[in-house]
Amino acid sequence: MIRGTGGRWLGAVLTASAVLISGCTASVDPDELPGVYRNDKVGGELRLESDGKFSATGVSTDTSSGPADFSGRWEFLDNQGSSDFIYLTVEGDGLGTIAGIQLYPIGRGAVEFRPDPDGKPLQELTKAAAP
Repeated sequence: MIRGTGGRWLGAVLTASAVLISGCTASVDPDELPGVYRNDKVGGELRLESDGKFSATGVSTDTSSGPADFSGRWEFLDNQGSSDFIYLTVEGDGLGTIAGIQLYPIGRGAVEFRPDPDGKPLQELTKAAAP
């Protein structure tokens, strides 16, 4: 009788663990990424267009410079060995010598800039509701 109860308990723990782990590593649907993302605290805004273009207004991308306006093209990279990310190819001189930036999806409807992929996020932007 003890053997059966322990087996059920172990099964329940393994099932719960699998659910939690799968929730943490949920894949991103690239078709859901286009839209307007905002950070109301600092006023930053990022627009990801469905045609692969983007524009950013008042967005901080690193710790050494202030908010900037820039634009270019975006591409979702499904990196199966690590974190999925959105690569922003910056056009013009909106960020000086920086040609590209990684933007990380952090769940449904939110993205964040992390200058160091393993470091602390710099700015989180939340997807605005469609009008």
